[in-house]
This record gives sequence, C-alpha cells and structure tokens, in this order.
Amino acid sequence: MMTNTEIASLYEAMVGITDQMLAAATAADWDRLLQLEHQCAACVRQLKDNGDTPLAGQERMRKVNAIRKMLDSDRKIRDLTQPWMAKLQAMISNKTVERRVARAYGV
Repeated sequence: MMTNTEIASLYEAMVGITDQMLAAATAADWDRLLQLEHQCAACVRQLKDNGDTPLAGQERMRKVNAIRKMLDSDRKIRDLTQPWMAKLQAMISNKTVERRVARAYGV
C-alpha cells in the first residue's frame, strides 16, 4: 500500500511523463509518444492497484494540481494529434477505396 506522499509523487511523475508526451507530439515523434503513453498507463495501473485512497491537505492539493497539468497537456496533445489522425484516416480510406476499385475492375 502506497503512502499518501507516494501517491501524490506518482501523480507528479505522471505530469513529467505527459510533458514529455507533449514534446514528442510537438516533434511528431509518434513512436516516442506511444512509449510514453505506455509509461503513463503503468502509473495509472499502480494507482488502481493501490485502491481508492482519499488524500487530504498538501497531498490532495499536489494531486489536484498534477491532474490539472495533465489535462492541459492532454488537450494540447489532442490538438496536435487529431489532424494527424484525420490525415491517417483519410489515407486508410483512400487505400480501402482503391482496393475495392481494383477488385471490382480486376486492375
């Protein structure tokens, strides 16, 4: 079982990871972004495995501030990745249509 200080520290570590994720997304380094996403998910698993421990005082404020920072980074990451994802989806759709046409006309 993690202490309240360890829980707050883990949230702050996740802020560092999401900051790195934002840097990776800004650089269009999708492989690095994925690696960092896995690291962040591992932290979330740790928190879930620890159970729902309510925090109070300073630790609660540290957690709240960390979550706010993560949400801000997440929004910025989504702003960077959504256009890329839309482009990727369009490329996939075009390839699918291209294959259907090729199959239909034996090309």
